[in-house]
Amino acid sequence: MEKPGEMTTLSRVMQKLHEKGLDHELKMSDHGRMQNTEKQKIYNPEELKIIKTYRFEGESDPGDMSVLYLIEDKEGEIGYVLDAYGAYSTHEESGFDEFIQKIPVEDREDQLIFA
Repeated sequence: MEKPGEMTTLSRVMQKLHEKGLDHELKMSDHGRMQNTEKQKIYNPEELKIIKTYRFEGESDPGDMSVLYLIEDKEGEIGYVLDAYGAYSTHEESGFDEFIQKIPVEDREDQLIFA
C-alpha cells in the first residue's frame, strides 16, 4: 500500500479508484440533485457523505487546479465528483456549490478507503 503522501496527482488517485472499482462519477442532475449516471441513482445531500477531499495544483497555471471529492452513499457505495478549483469551477449547474456544502464530511484516511 502506498503512503498517503504518494497519492499526489489526480491521475494516480483516479487510477487507484479504478483499481478498487470506486470510479463511479456523480454529476448534478437537472433536478438540482446529485446523480450516479451508471446506476441512475439520484441523491439529496443528506443521503451522501464526503469521505475524502483531494486538492491538486497545476505546475504554473491556476486553471489547472482541481478538487476531487470521494463521496459515499447510505448503502456504502463510493463515487467521486471532480471539479476545477475556485473561480475556475467547471460546474455551471445552478446550486452545485450549495449542494456540495450541505453534504456532511467525514475525512477518512487513504488506507481505510483503498485497503
